[in-house]
Amino acid sequence: QVQLVESGGGLVQAGGSLRVSCAGSGLTFSSYVMGWFRQPPGKEREFVAAISWNGGRLYYADSVKGRFTISRDNAKNTVYLQMNRLKPEDTAVYYCAATRVRLGVGEYEYDYWGQGTQVTVSS
Repeated sequence: QVQLVESGGGLVQAGGSLRVSCAGSGLTFSSYVMGWFRQPPGKEREFVAAISWNGGRLYYADSVKGRFTISRDNAKNTVYLQMNRLKPEDTAVYYCAATRVRLGVGEYEYDYWGQGTQVTVSS
């Protein structure tokens, strides 16, 4: 019933910007904490950012703090990740996730996942 669909990935030069989106359906979107994770090729999935139900609390991984911004539009059932000053090491599949429990940085805390969208940053 619950579905999360990411979009907006692509190829961008280092130093550039990109915004990925995640559209939710089958859930009361405003009742869920939303998070972004990423998985570089050959590496394990890692936490990127999370946002509380109404956007009042934001949390970022140190690797993206100051460069990435997470936001949400509950009227559109959508969460965004604005990525600025991108680096080659940001290259990964980016996943959207949702939890009804609490804001957290662990994969185990999230109940629903999207299929991912590829972001590639060239030198």
